[in-house]
This record gives sequence, C-alpha cells and structure tokens, in this order.
Amino acid sequence: MGSCCGVSAEARAAAASKWRALAWAERARALMGSWPSLALAAGALVASFVMSGRGCGAHGAEAWHSWRQLADPALVPLLLCGLPILKEAVEALVVERRIRAALLISTAMIACVAIGQLFAAGEVAFIMALGEKLEAFTTSRARKGIRKLVELVPETARVVVTCPKCRAKGIFFRDVQVPKVKVGDCVKVLPGETIPLDGEVVEGETTVDQSVMTGESLPVDKAKGDEVYSGTVNRFGAIVVRVSKTGEDSSLQKMVRLVREAEGRKAPMQRVADRWAAILVPCSMAIALLTFFGVWLAVGDVHAALLRGVTVMVVFCPCALALATPTSVMAAIGQAARYGVIVKSGEALERMGEVSAACFDKTGTVTEGRLSVDGVATFAARHSRESVIRLAAAVEASSEHPLAKAIVESAADASSASVEDFAMSPGHGVKGRVEGSFVVCGTESWLRENGVDLPPCALEEAAARRSDGKAIVFAAVDGETAGLISLSDTVRGGAREAVADLAASGVDSCLLTGDHEATARHVAGKVGIHDVRAGLLPEEKARAIETMERDGRRTCMVGDGVNDALALETAYVGIAMGGVGSDIAVEAADIALVGDDLSRIGYLKRLSVACVRLIKTNIAISMTINACAIACSVAGILGPVSGALVHNCGSVLVVLNSALLYDRKFR
Repeated sequence: MGSCCGVSAEARAAAASKWRALAWAERARALMGSWPSLALAAGALVASFVMSGRGCGAHGAEAWHSWRQLADPALVPLLLCGLPILKEAVEALVVERRIRAALLISTAMIACVAIGQLFAAGEVAFIMALGEKLEAFTTSRARKGIRKLVELVPETARVVVTCPKCRAKGIFFRDVQVPKVKVGDCVKVLPGETIPLDGEVVEGETTVDQSVMTGESLPVDKAKGDEVYSGTVNRFGAIVVRVSKTGEDSSLQKMVRLVREAEGRKAPMQRVADRWAAILVPCSMAIALLTFFGVWLAVGDVHAALLRGVTVMVVFCPCALALATPTSVMAAIGQAARYGVIVKSGEALERMGEVSAACFDKTGTVTEGRLSVDGVATFAARHSRESVIRLAAAVEASSEHPLAKAIVESAADASSASVEDFAMSPGHGVKGRVEGSFVVCGTESWLRENGVDLPPCALEEAAARRSDGKAIVFAAVDGETAGLISLSDTVRGGAREAVADLAASGVDSCLLTGDHEATARHVAGKVGIHDVRAGLLPEEKARAIETMERDGRRTCMVGDGVNDALALETAYVGIAMGGVGSDIAVEAADIALVGDDLSRIGYLKRLSVACVRLIKTNIAISMTINACAIACSVAGILGPVSGALVHNCGSVLVVLNSALLYDRKFR
C-alpha cells in the first residue's frame, strides 16, 4: 500500500476543511483585486458623486449618525479597494516594521470616514488600487523554465545487468528510475535517446548533440573513454555509459540549481511611492497636525480645523506618484510589443537603460544556427566543384548527420542519384557506390581507413579553412581525393549593424560561446566584436558576467539556447531570441526578441532611457500639483472632496503624458 493509504479519515477531513477555508480566502482576495471589482468600484463612485449632488450622500460631520451614511455607494470602493490597502499597511508596520505608502493612504481614508467624507475615502482607495493593479499587470511574469529544464532528463535509464545464471547468454537490461541509478552503473543509450546521467563511454561510438550544454550546432563525436552529459542527445550509434555523477551532481541538475539561485538574487522593483513613503508619511502627519492646530487657534472652529487637516492628508496621498511608474512602463512595453519585443517586467525595462556591456551567445544569436556549404575545393583535374558536391550529396543523402543534411541541401539533384553498398560509421563518415564510382566522404581518418591517401595540398587547405571556423568534409572518388567541402554557420543579417548601434550608444559588446577559439574569433571579426571568450560552459558564461558586474559594468546577455538560461538569469538584463530560441531561454530572460532582430537591442536601450526620463517627469508633475493642492488645503480653499478631485488632476496628467510615449518614434 502506498503511504497515502495510512492517513486517517479524521486527518483527511481536517485537511479538507482547512483547504476549503484557504481556498475561500484566496477566492475572496482574488475577487477584491480583480478588474471587475475595480469597474464596480468606479461605478459606485460615480453614483455616490451624483447622489451627493442631490443631497442624498449624507456628507458632513453632522451626518455621521445618519442611517443614510450606510446607503452611500462610496462604501463599495472603500470595502473592495480600501480593505486590501489597510491590510497591507498593517502587515508592513507590524510584521516588516516598515513604513509604506499604504500607511499614508490608510490614515487618510480613516480620517475621511471619521468626519463622514465617504466619497473622498472611496475615491482615494480606488485610485490607489487602480495604480497597484496596473503595476502588477506590467510586472507579472511566468517562471516555467526550471520545470522544462528538469523535463529534459528521462525518468528511467536502461541499466545494463549481467545475469549470474545465464552468463553465456550475455547481458540484459532493466529500466530503473534515474534517481535510483548509482555511480558505477552502466547505462545503454540507443540512437535518438537523451542521455540520462553524466558518465564515460565504455562501449560503442556515436555523435552527441550537446547543444543543451554548449549551445553549438555541430554535434560532437564520442568514442570509448569520452565524457557525455545528462540532457544531451545521442544522435546515431548505440553506446554504453558508465555513470560518474548522479542526482544533484549531474551537469543538468547543477544548471537547474544555479538558475534557481540566480533567479532568487533578483529582487522585485520597489514602487516609487514606497520609496518615498518614509518621507511622505511623517511630512503629511506633521503638516496635517500643524494645519489643524493652527486653524483651531486662529479661527477657534474645531470642525473647520479638522476638515482642513483631513484635506491635507487626502491631497498628500501619492495617487499620481503611484501611477507615474506603471503607466509609463505600460506605454513603453506596448510600443516595444509593436516592434516584436516582449518585455516581461517594468524592472527589466528600467534596467535596460543602465546597460553598458552587451554579451552575445554565438550560435543561434549572432549566427543563424544553421550550417550551409560555403566552399568546395578540388584536388583532381577530372573532378569539378559541381561533380564533387553532387557525388558527396548523393552518398550523404542516407545520413542524418547535420553536415550531411547541409551538403544534400546544397545539391538540388542529389536525390536523383542511386546509391549502392551504402555504409556509415557514426562520427567518421559514409561511403557507397554512386553511378559506378566508389565515393567516400568524411574525416581524414575515415578516408585513410578506406585506402585513400590525402595529398599535402588537401591537408593545408583543410587547416586554413578550419582556422576560419569552418567544418571540413573530405570527398574521395575511386580511391582518389577529389576535393573537400567546407561548411559554416551563417552570420545573422543585421548583426554587425546592431553591434555598431550599441557602440554608438556607449555599450561595449562581448562574445561568450562554448565554441572553439578560432571559430569564435572568425565570427566576432565579421560583426565587429573585439572581446571574445570561447570554450565556455554555461556556468563559465555566468561567471564571466559576474566578473563584469563586479567591475562596475551593467550587462545584458543575449542568447537563444538552454545553455544560456543561467547566463540570462545572472545578467542585469536577459534578452532571449524568441523566434528560434528554446522555451527555457525565453522563460529565463527578462526580454524576448520575437523576430530575432538584433537591431532591437539598441532600440530597447533608447526606449528604456526615454521611459525612465518620463517616469521622473511624471513624478515631478505629481509632486508639483500635490504641493499646490496642499497650500490650497491649508488656506481652506479646498475641502476633502474637492481636494481629492483636484489632486487627481495630477493622475490624469500623468496618464496622458505616459500615453504619448506609445506613439513616439525611436530609430
């Protein structure tokens, strides 16, 4: 029986009752913070304003004991929007020992209710709730990347077992849950399967797709004695792997843990109103008390003094200040979305303006991540470039290797040629008879194994092309080296212009890649990047970014693969190539480029600077209007209701000013 069967009926009933209570509380909290509740509160405020104009609103100190006070529609926004603010203020003050903007708002609401100004209290609560809702809408983000990383590893492994009773029959296999596999166990991995655990190849040869760890498009040949990593894909031959790391020690699980830690280091953006709360609350209290006692002593009317003091507290509420950030951010995020850029949070947008160094992954980011034939060299007079590529494509058509696919795609008539006696050696090459000629394609060692001697000129040409970061496939026909085919990844269009644009904005560029030094420098030279760091594993990319951050440089990481997730989380701002990138990279990043257009990074930098400047302008507008409203309140020109309406003119101006950002043109 499972452990769940041992739970008593009483315990299950108690847990169910507790769950129902928690569920009810969660549903109530969600209802109070929903858009429909805000719409209901807005309608109730309008109704309260209309009723107060006909004398049915029961405003004023003398109406406090009137039953009509309980029929005022302003109670609706006060309950729906005011109670959550009051709860937040109490929790911050009692539990966190912090003064937040909610405390000032709560004090103003309570004061308004105390003197019978329900409309003013409800209006303040509604505006603040609306500001918080807008901010929550712009800063919410999904975090599903960790779960997807874990799902890369299969649940079971095919463990090799030797039966003591039938050794003559050899070995057999048993499916074992991956967490139960021990170090030293041997696991068999068939073609197309994901390698479940880190280990060493003890039997067989294959080619492994390690893009999950290195992000590189070229698979890596593996033979006896070579290391393989969990989460990587066995592309061709069957292999037996002796497990060297299990559980949390495996490469992929280590990446998961590091991503979680990096994610936890990112604190959410503080609201502007909360930043000022420690100053605003004491100031509002002091000015309100001074106004109350000053008017009382000067006029001798306690009720008039009380009205002016409460009015000061109402106009002091940071409604426009609370809207300054979310409205500006929403306008900027909306404009970015029009140009194929998804910004997940206002914090990311705000940070982008501070970036001084842009780190790029190579494959799939600076390059297209797709191999193509970029040149053919011939070494025999009777073979032309066209014949070499045609014969090579014909024999490679039966292979699933990425290099083979690229060669086949470059020859339109490859499928029309028939191949006989086809044979393939994973990680080495292919051979077969095409149109009566015996064709061998692959590595230098594969050709020699099949009786072909490569001339010195072929080896020199191959070395020269490899130094430019190209992959080489030799082709031999009837025992003679016919030529070689070089393949390379294509540099993404606009990459060079994007790097130059960033440089003009004062942002340095750096290439972080798991590829070889020669390949990385060749690609970097094409796009104008001088800082190149090659041969990096995912955690080494993250450490490189941390080093830059310690040197005082704000970094943004641009990547597309699973292997970039840690670097994307570690960087000050993470930008994922959303079109071709993996889901995990997109989830780990703060920003996603839907169209994979690198020129959008410079655009984002300018948009962020404009957004931050607009936020500061909005704050200045709101503070100026509040200062004027406070002066009028002290002088008795404004009452609680009129003061609430006037100070919210700042909110209207802030929203209108922010809306203009949506239509601004940025190069």
